[in-house]
Amino acid sequence: MIAAMRLLTFQHMPCVAHVLQRTITVCLADSGFTGTLARCRKIVGHFKHSPSNTEELHKEQTELEQDKEPLIQDVSTRWNSTLFMISRLLKNQEAVKAIAKQKHKLTMLTTAEWDRLQRLETLLKPCRYVTELLGGETYVSCSVVLPALRHLTRTMEVSDEDPAYVVRFMAAFKKDLSQRQDALNHGWLRVTTALDPRFKDLKCLPRGERGGVWTSVEALLQKEPDRATLEPTEEPARKRSFLLETDCPLQWWSTHEGAHPQLSALARKYLGSPATSVPCKRLFSLAGNIVQKKRAALSSENVNRLVCLSNWLKEKKQNK
Repeated sequence: MIAAMRLLTFQHMPCVAHVLQRTITVCLADSGFTGTLARCRKIVGHFKHSPSNTEELHKEQTELEQDKEPLIQDVSTRWNSTLFMISRLLKNQEAVKAIAKQKHKLTMLTTAEWDRLQRLETLLKPCRYVTELLGGETYVSCSVVLPALRHLTRTMEVSDEDPAYVVRFMAAFKKDLSQRQDALNHGWLRVTTALDPRFKDLKCLPRGERGGVWTSVEALLQKEPDRATLEPTEEPARKRSFLLETDCPLQWWSTHEGAHPQLSALARKYLGSPATSVPCKRLFSLAGNIVQKKRAALSSENVNRLVCLSNWLKEKKQNK
């Protein structure tokens, strides 16, 4: 499919979420966290596979004045589930330890292993933030790819206080991510970042590469058809105050279309592309829950209506 698309005028944009998934999975397997994570899965499985053990956990949580919540088992296809498992286990650390003292069959983590989990949680939290940011569907995400990846690289800088296994994880992460970044469509991503008013200074790129990006933008503008200059509805960008992080760049360009008609058209073309395939997969999963074996006779029109209703109900719950 990718080879066929290359023959057309369309450009291929790899899923950045998949790039992060592969990088983190490789780093977790090659670093010193494998044994600790295996013991975590055993502890979680002890409670997940037995209702009576789960009830004991809830009793301990009540005594410690904590919320009654189950432990989370991770899934190999979703790295963020490993982070959820670690966070929930660390949150209920005292309750799990209390139960382990009563049951000798439950092997508990050592102090050093609990410390490893804490450090791993700190390492993975920025990755979760970037993954969720790039996987959004209600805002522009493509222009955030390069600044977000730059932010991840900075969070993986080694300090003198980091133990050897953390240094090994950070080094493996930066090396693997750098190699996988080569497969991204950097030409498209750089132009998209430049057309986003929030990142137009291109600080996420080396100084020597910033001039080439603006040269590419100028070449694209020459290919754009001439547009009639409209009356500007607001002050030009150079006279306006800084753009808030919560503002939408598409709305900004819509407001300033009168001053920059060609740039505005180019921005709509580039900023409209998603950074990941997460929104599409989310929609397919939703449709898969609706169109099942017992509901295979649903018409396409009714499927569209049910998918829309489900999405609206989800948004309504989130807004409450």
